[in-house]
Amino acid sequence: MKKETTATHPIVLEDPTSDRRIKPAHLLPSPDSRLDSMLDKAHPISDKSIPYRDLTSPETKRESIQRLIDKLDVKHSLRYQRTPEDTYCNVYSYDYCYFSQVYLPTVWWTEESIEKLLAGEEVEAVFEETVDRIYSSAIHDWLSEWGPGFGWKQMTDLDEIQRKVNEEGGVGIICAKRKIKGLSGHIVPIVPETHLKKAYRENGVVKYPLQSQAGKLNYNYFAKARKDWWNHERYSSHVFFYHA
Repeated sequence: MKKETTATHPIVLEDPTSDRRIKPAHLLPSPDSRLDSMLDKAHPISDKSIPYRDLTSPETKRESIQRLIDKLDVKHSLRYQRTPEDTYCNVYSYDYCYFSQVYLPTVWWTEESIEKLLAGEEVEAVFEETVDRIYSSAIHDWLSEWGPGFGWKQMTDLDEIQRKVNEEGGVGIICAKRKIKGLSGHIVPIVPETHLKKAYRENGVVKYPLQSQAGKLNYNYFAKARKDWWNHERYSSHVFFYHA
């Protein structure tokens, strides 16, 4: 089997108390990991025309995120369209974070690989050997266990997250874990508001933030009244996280 090593990526561990031996798990971009392809969803997209988030200032962060959402075009891009077997919220969230220069896994180290990394060994990312796919219910747990080491901060106030996303050009995430093990949870980025696209507010307070998702239905932007999907009875738990 051909080995696939970790890709060069600007992400670094941001929590000074975290164990820096645990590095991001990335596969290299594949020629088939494209917006117009259903193949190689575990790989980063191999398209140099997709803009990275410009980290120069809050303004450039917001503007480049808007360009990124337009380019990924989750509503129409083949990569994110549902199939009879599956939906791809985790793939879209990974791509959104990858190009936002924030680490969120779409594959993660096996337990054996983590033991080796903690022992100081060098481990390459080899699909279905040293890394495996990680889906939204497992990402819910990953965010709490590993997320702070990669700069993620858990929050509880959606109004505050939307404000920080708007003002700082950061990345918000809502992730829900399914009650029934083996069934899909859901994960959705919270995105900056634009002059046309707004969060849903009541009395000036955000109740449903502006989101962008792949799922049963795909939306470049959405925020609908009484659509607190994360509180649906199918989910056992949900978390909100923010990354500057």
